[in-house]
Order: sequence, then structure tokens, then C-alpha cells
Amino acid sequence: MEQTQTRVYQYKFVNSISNIDSLIWNIFFGSSHPFTRHEYLSALEMSRCVSTETGWTPMHLIVMDGDNIIALMPLYLKSHSWGEYVFDWAWAEAYERHNIGYYPKLVGSIPFTPTTGRRIGIDPRLPKHDQQPLIDGIQTYLSQTVIKQGWSSWHCLFTNTEQHLQFAQAGVMERVGCQFHWHNQNYADFNDFLSTLTSRKRKNITKERISARQQLQFRFIDGDKASAQQWQNFVRCYQNTYLKRSGHKGYLSAAFFEQIAATMGSMIRLLLIENSDAQLVASALYFVSDTHLYGRYWGALTECDYVHFEACYYQGIEYAIANQLLVFDAGAQGEHKVARGFRPVKTTSSHFVAHEGFNDAIGAFCQQEQAHIDIYIQQMCEQLPYKSIDNT
Repeated sequence: MEQTQTRVYQYKFVNSISNIDSLIWNIFFGSSHPFTRHEYLSALEMSRCVSTETGWTPMHLIVMDGDNIIALMPLYLKSHSWGEYVFDWAWAEAYERHNIGYYPKLVGSIPFTPTTGRRIGIDPRLPKHDQQPLIDGIQTYLSQTVIKQGWSSWHCLFTNTEQHLQFAQAGVMERVGCQFHWHNQNYADFNDFLSTLTSRKRKNITKERISARQQLQFRFIDGDKASAQQWQNFVRCYQNTYLKRSGHKGYLSAAFFEQIAATMGSMIRLLLIENSDAQLVASALYFVSDTHLYGRYWGALTECDYVHFEACYYQGIEYAIANQLLVFDAGAQGEHKVARGFRPVKTTSSHFVAHEGFNDAIGAFCQQEQAHIDIYIQQMCEQLPYKSIDNT
């Protein structure tokens, strides 16, 4: 009987994405998704928003097949759990109660960005039937590295469905969460979308939009066409809102925004919100792919009624319809999105915990949590504002 020869891959970590060719990276991850692009991750590192000092030490994984790169993975050695949005603070506290260190841990994610996508970029020439053995090898290598180094765990956050299932097939622990996304049903315009909602919800949204737009003007501008002053104004809004909410200026610096404006501005939309005197009062930052609109950051210099809903939800819906985008992902959490037509969607992540006892306990927790998330999603579906639609 003929035996299938198993490939032997080689693995290495690099401490900067600048050590990986940007063309290869973008080919492996696909050029459309803005947050897995080399330019985005490079801007995080070049601006020092991601660094050892901020608790995100880059340890990107390169997988080699002989002399050829076959796969890539954005990885960070973390000394905390901030900026991840898959919350494991309770796990860390349990470790602490038992006088065991939870940090550092190894995390495969896009820093500060709770958006689903590929977390392993694979050479598109690799046959499909070779992908599962590749994932198996990666999970084995990461698990062995964690154990060898004495780290607590490794985590892969907001994986897309295909790679999540591949990790599950490799025996990695699964965890689910919930976000709220808006889906375009081939609407002709915003009024066409409104016509699918119940009368009460339609009136509420109309009232909110009228109130916001009586005071202000809203306009999108492409990131690569925005002036340096317009970008600086956005940063002021972003930092001002973070200061009020969290007491700091946010995870991302002006240098980061300057970098992405220069290197990937065509994938960015700045929403400028001005008063009748053409003075900026608020701003929001969006990203676009071939199919999705992503609402990421917003901020205001003054308080205005309903401006947040208009800037972060309704303007995005209107933009997605006008540009025939399929999905509007407005960010993490937010049950209030449901009344505005955003559907609950399940998110997934994968986790390896080295400590056997904690692995069993966390595994049981994740199973119980998934049952609660399933119930929660069904409850949210029952609250969707559509008149006659399958709310499942």
C-alpha cells in the first residue's frame, strides 16, 4: 500500500513585521481585508503602539517548506489582556489566586481590532488537502513552544469560520462570542431599508436622524484625499472621547493614523461632522474591503443629540447601501444596535492552555458559555425590528 509522505515544516519567530516581505504577506492574507494587511500591522509597530513597552511584543510566525515560506501568522507575546476583546480576565485572576503566572501568553490577533478574519496567511498555491496538516503542525509547534518557555497559553482571536474549524479539528479549545453586524439585502437606499422595519422602530430612527442632521452636516472623504489638518482633527476627536471615557488618549497615536493615511488611505473613509459654520464637532473612521464596511473609531469635541447613532450607524448603513457592500461591522458589543437593524452574529476564537487542571476548567467554562451565547443570540434575534423576516 502506498503511504502518503508527511511534509516536515520549519518554524521561526521574527520580532518585527518589517522582517517579512510585504508582498508575500498581503498575497497570503488576501489584499482586501484592511486589518490583516502588512501596512496596517506595520503602522502599529512603527508608531510603537504595539511594542514590548505597551505589552505587545511582536513574535510573528513564519512557516517554511524547504526554502519557501508556506504560511505566516501575526503573533504577540502579551503581558496583559488589554486590547483583545476576547475577555480572559477571570482566567488570569484564577491563576493569580493559585499563585501561578498567567502572563506572558502568546496571542494571535490584530491588536485593538475585534474583527473576524484569517489569522494564518497561507500560500494560495498550497492544495486544500494540505491545509489541515499545516494547521495541525502550527498548533503543535505553538503548544510545544508555550510549554518549553513556561508561558501559560496561546490564543487565536476572531478567527474566520474555516480556520476556526481547522484549529478545532487539530484539537484546540473553542470559544464563542457575539457581535452585531448589519447585512445589506440589496436595498436601493436608506428609505428602502427603513421600509422593512416595524412602524415604531422606523419612526424612532427617523426622529434620531432628523435631530442629528438638523444641527450638523455629515460627509465622507477618502483617507488618501483627506488633508493633514483633517487627519489631525480626527485624532483630536478620537483622543478627546477616550479621555472622557477612559482617562487616557486611546491605544492608537497620531503617528499610527499618519502612517495608515500614507500607506493605505484608499481603504479608509473619514466621516467629517461639521456645524453650520463649517467647524468640525465630531469625526469617525471607517475602513472598506471588497465586501465589508468597518466602523472602527469615533470621537466628538462637543456633545450633540443623537450624533453618535448617526455617525457610527446610520451613515455607515447609508454608505454600505450606496456602495453595494454586503456587511457593515460597526465594532464590538452593543445591544442597542439590534433596534437599528444589526443582527447578532457568532464570533470564534481558539485557545490552548498548558496547565492541565486549568485547561479542563477553562474548557468546561467555554462549553457552558457557548450554551449561554446561543440562548443570548436567539433572544437578540427575537428583538430584531424587521416587519416580516426570518429572525434567526
